[in-house]
Amino acid sequence: MTARTRRVPASVPADAGSEYEVVIGSNLLAEAAERLQPFMGTGPVFVVSDAIVHALYGEALVTGLGEAGNECVNLVMEPGEGSKRRAVVGDMQDMAIAAGADRDSRVIALGGGVPGDLAGYLAATLLRGIPWVQVPTSLLAMVDSSVGGKTGVDTAAGKNLIGAFWQPQVVLADVGTLDTLPDAELAAGLAEVIKYGVTLEEQLFSDLEDGLLESCLARVPEALALVVERCVSIKAAVVAEDAREANRRQVLNYGHTVAHGVEVAASYTLRHGEAVAIGMVAAARLSEERLGAAPDLAERIASLCARAGLPVDLPPGLSVDAVVDGTLHDKKSRDGQLRCVLVQEFGAVSPHEGNWSHPVTVQELARVLGHQTSTTGR
Repeated sequence: MTARTRRVPASVPADAGSEYEVVIGSNLLAEAAERLQPFMGTGPVFVVSDAIVHALYGEALVTGLGEAGNECVNLVMEPGEGSKRRAVVGDMQDMAIAAGADRDSRVIALGGGVPGDLAGYLAATLLRGIPWVQVPTSLLAMVDSSVGGKTGVDTAAGKNLIGAFWQPQVVLADVGTLDTLPDAELAAGLAEVIKYGVTLEEQLFSDLEDGLLESCLARVPEALALVVERCVSIKAAVVAEDAREANRRQVLNYGHTVAHGVEVAASYTLRHGEAVAIGMVAAARLSEERLGAAPDLAERIASLCARAGLPVDLPPGLSVDAVVDGTLHDKKSRDGQLRCVLVQEFGAVSPHEGNWSHPVTVQELARVLGHQTSTTGR
């Protein structure tokens, strides 16, 4: 079974980037070399991937590009968030320069969010910026990180504190690659899908509750392609309005202030989507307390996350204090204040004094993180 090919336009203001297309479907990777030729230059092509994805798809992609006349250089990292470091991208920069990188070179991100972030940052900084393309192979990357131009690395102080906005030329999302994605990684991607339903499209959340979630977990190609298309369409519209997260784009950070604190406190042993699920439930509790949001908001989010196999509370051994401390270094904090995106109801993010995030005290955050829900994940 295959999914029909869909095309979603993505654009940002002319002074901030470019217009590009997100192509979604099945069996696209088999045609990737041909589909990517219009975006290739005459210089070396640097294919950034991790060892697992490279073994699955890298050689075929490089072979196809080589047959089309492209000189390819593989830049392969160890899998996981631990590779998203300045030292790793520095090594890639050195290797690319040694391999003859020039203004006609291109970078291809092949894999999930980590290769995508590193490849984008490599492209943004190499020779002060060269074109790049995204070929995401995880659900999280397809629905979120491959669109919008955010690139960067982590530091000991926090997540994504070093980076740049650098838009890709095209995104090629082959949902067939999700067949090889581990169950836990698929679930992590669904956390971002749920986020879009909570913040921007109530109907998407209802559809997930009504069985679309289980269709995605069963890896039904048409269901996955539909979800990717809907999420990309939502994100593209927001990014077109606010490319550099000056205001409106903040809504996409729902659950992420806490999530980044969780990731730091857990030394990145939790997947990003797992941390986002915990963060979304905490933000929903804050929304109920601060805004008088629907009393079942947190319960419904927790229930849907649990159905996906995601955690909804802090794991044993991870202290509230450590997570709160991790959030204090989050890049979304302003003027020394923690800030969280809150929702009044499904599909309706609540503004605050002309901003799309609310100042939150350490005490408030600690209280909602210390609350344990009766709904459990895996």
